Amino acid sequence: MKNIVQSYPLEWLDLLITVTLNPTKTKVRAITNEQFNNIINRIPEENIRLQKLIKTHVFSTTKEAEIALLIKQYHSSLIALLDQTLENQKEDTSRKLILKKVFKVLLSNIDELLSFIETRFSTNLILDERVPEMYLSVTKKELKKKLDKLKSNASLKLKTHPAFEIILKRLYHFINSTQLHYKVTFRDIFYKKTLVQGLGGLEYNKEEVEAYSALDEFLIYLNFNSKAYMNLFTDHIAKQINRHDSTIEKMDTLLYYYKAFNQLHRKPEMILNPKFHDLETVLGNWFTQEILYLEKKLHLSVVPLQSKKKNPIDKQATAKEKQKVLCMLSTDQMGLILRASDELRILVAKSMSQVFKTIVPNLSTPYKEDLSYDGMRSKSYVAEERDKQIAVETLERIIKKIKEY
Repeated sequence: MKNIVQSYPLEWLDLLITVTLNPTKTKVRAITNEQFNNIINRIPEENIRLQKLIKTHVFSTTKEAEIALLIKQYHSSLIALLDQTLENQKEDTSRKLILKKVFKVLLSNIDELLSFIETRFSTNLILDERVPEMYLSVTKKELKKKLDKLKSNASLKLKTHPAFEIILKRLYHFINSTQLHYKVTFRDIFYKKTLVQGLGGLEYNKEEVEAYSALDEFLIYLNFNSKAYMNLFTDHIAKQINRHDSTIEKMDTLLYYYKAFNQLHRKPEMILNPKFHDLETVLGNWFTQEILYLEKKLHLSVVPLQSKKKNPIDKQATAKEKQKVLCMLSTDQMGLILRASDELRILVAKSMSQVFKTIVPNLSTPYKEDLSYDGMRSKSYVAEERDKQIAVETLERIIKKIKEY
């Protein structure tokens, strides 16, 4: 380990850039084509060797502070070499095609090394630092190459997804703008590189049976909090809901999409625009407001039915029927409240089953007239987080009302 650390890992790359290809120190035109070809072949090998070496250094070091220092040294050294490469390219006035190829391969491989460090060891870097101008320039060029390739090779499903156009517009604006109105940080660069790389790996060949497309899932995973995308997302869900005429069917569809949204994975500490609310907060709030709206519509559509007058024949037929109390909660939500009331001994009976057996037959919901007490009791043990949340919010509203008396 000591021998590895004491040697200079970037020695060959450093000498190549600061001396061999530096017009102020070497007669670059005197280098033969054979020597240039050897350099071109060696650069990718050096790239692979350095990636392995960095991983070896990190895994053989146990102290976090030492790992962080090591990664920062590699990162800053590579950026310095990138800057020098661009200076060399600018100073050299020869028209030798093979020399241009050397610079192209060199810049591409240094960018790949930097991306490797930023992706694998992002926690060890200060991502909110401003990106040097030279590095930003190279990054934009490399991003443009990858984005152009992605645009032409993307599958039909990806190309026709409305969100794809939003992504392309945003990334090309970043690449082509000579003056951006905000400070570009390593975090911005890291996000955009991750976005482009991920788009290239999306699988769109399989038949999609999930609630959301592969692109939507990926953008939610990366917290792509573009206002244009989030508006597109909510418009799409609203269209799926409005395909149904029944309010109950609309609610079922909305809850299905909300459940699927909550179950999607998120990458920690990733965000497109750090100055705006994250995607999960905005879309989660939209779902909540839509659910509350439909719940109120359900309430208004059910309550008038209770006041309708029945004709004499109906009265005679239902005289002996038990009058039920309409509850605006679902069976799962009611089950949670009854179970908690039993376990806290607020409702006292011989058993929990007795509590449900006595109370549930006297209740109905907007969705169902006859409820199963045994089914409600069973479901109270496997309730979903959303039902727990609504049950808690309902009890809080009751508390608030009691305080107002």
